[in-house]
Amino acid sequence: MSDKDRKEITMQNKPLQESLDIYIWEGKSDIADRISQCLASFDIEVIRADGMAVTRDQVASRPSLAVISVTVIEQAEFSADAWQKSHGMPVIWVAEVGRAANPRVYPVEYSHILMLDFTCAELRKLVFRLASELHASTGADRAPQPLIAQSESMQALVAEAEAFADCESSVLIIGETGVGKERIAQLLHQRHGRYRHGPFVAVNCGAIPDGLFESLFFGHAKGAFTGALLAHKGYFEQADGGTLFLDEIGDLPLYQQVKLLRVLEQSTVTRLGSQTEVKLDFRLVAATNRNLREQVQQDMFRADLYYRLAVIELRVPNLEERGRVDKIAIFSTLLAQTYEQIPQPPDWLLELVAAAKFAGNVRELRNVAERVGIIYRQLGVWDRVRIDRVFDKLGTLERVNEGSDLTAVRKKWDLAERSRILSVLDANGWRRQDTAHALGISRKVLWEKMRKFQIADTEAVGEAE
Repeated sequence: MSDKDRKEITMQNKPLQESLDIYIWEGKSDIADRISQCLASFDIEVIRADGMAVTRDQVASRPSLAVISVTVIEQAEFSADAWQKSHGMPVIWVAEVGRAANPRVYPVEYSHILMLDFTCAELRKLVFRLASELHASTGADRAPQPLIAQSESMQALVAEAEAFADCESSVLIIGETGVGKERIAQLLHQRHGRYRHGPFVAVNCGAIPDGLFESLFFGHAKGAFTGALLAHKGYFEQADGGTLFLDEIGDLPLYQQVKLLRVLEQSTVTRLGSQTEVKLDFRLVAATNRNLREQVQQDMFRADLYYRLAVIELRVPNLEERGRVDKIAIFSTLLAQTYEQIPQPPDWLLELVAAAKFAGNVRELRNVAERVGIIYRQLGVWDRVRIDRVFDKLGTLERVNEGSDLTAVRKKWDLAERSRILSVLDANGWRRQDTAHALGISRKVLWEKMRKFQIADTEAVGEAE
């Protein structure tokens, strides 16, 4: 046996530096079961992702890989490297020999490819190599962005956050879309004496697929349902010893809110398919761009959960409140971070940034910085005509922010549709099949609408009384 072979065997059999998530898009290739069996003896969570939207936010808290069959690709040409950069995790592509050899599909330097008839040894070798690279780069790649707080409003917020950072009470962060609520949550995590040494698990509550709440949050035991070949830790367990950050908490429907509240009150969780309670110790930080007090009054958010979350409230100012000093500092920092050796922006450009109104806050300012940086990188000069066009287009897109006219209109539409469904239900004696037929929709769609608008059979009883 050669030294190279011995080295590969040692690498495959040594324990992982930390647990690993592997997301699988198998398409028509039927590879998920094979991968689960090959990796069953390791601390690896195998997650079937077909039909599931997986974003960079979801994979940011734990080392993650993707295994994707080329059968899920609809385009004739596809850049694997671009997919990896946009999702923030390495990709192992599973392909037929002919497709794998096509340089139009895969960059020449892109080597994370498995043949469709891969062996367990080949899979483990590639997974462990990528896991080792992930572990080595975790600190540099996942370091939070610097927090810019030169304005008085941001300095006051940072001082408030640091004053309460080391306590264990729940925190509710309020602010418009794009102001950087997650960055404040990271600051709270970093400043905590005990939890800062644990994981920071960020979850976008607005992106939880229907029917997967329990599995994603509570986890599941091996064999809990078809396809559950391995046990899986949910978000609650993943955050144990650290911080659980629930972004867009106001988007959780009521039936999910009560399940979340029960875990927070009991500090325990039971995986699906298991009878064993797991004791939890984490700090909860939630964030929202909605007015939760108003939602409580409208029975769209549970009052008991709101009081459980809002022990400490922090409000993040929008970019207009922060003023020109923070706008310029953020813009300059983003340019320097994104483009190497880019010169200091001219005064006229910085004045454009200071005078502009960014309805999307820091997120929109980041987009503008990227566009301006591309102009300089491609042309080698600060082309004022093209840069002026970028700033002329600010505010031309419709943006939905809390308190906007469009939001108010949509709320009226929702209330009107809810009232109409209630009326038709009442007219049909709350028989769902007849109601769906009268509305011209399927029974499944009716059920989804009733869940969306929080319509329960108890309302019929209440009216009868």
